Amino acid sequence: MTEQSLERFFAKGELIPAIVVEESTKEVLMLAYMNRESLAKTLETGYTWFYSRSRQELWNKGATSGHLQKVKKIVADCDDDTLLVTVEQTGPACHTGSHSCFFKPLWENGVRLDG
Repeated sequence: MTEQSLERFFAKGELIPAIVVEESTKEVLMLAYMNRESLAKTLETGYTWFYSRSRQELWNKGATSGHLQKVKKIVADCDDDTLLVTVEQTGPACHTGSHSCFFKPLWENGVRLDG
């Protein structure tokens, strides 16, 4: 993919949400944001790279923890403004040590669970 062909994903802004799903379980692991550079690095290396909004810098998922995400597939949504990134996850995806970042129950079957 050329630099120019990536531009369609950034027509609405500098960042695009990337929903990360585990290939083997189809579990949603996390949501992060990509900019042009992190998307290009992801496509170049085959491992996930994101843009940290709080630190204002690129980060390679798992570079310090060893919990890498090997990219298996990337699909854009119908509007080219969100990416679904299917990965082979090594270890937990969440910085808390949880396998997925989505583990805090809020609502289920009509019942509010957050107290």
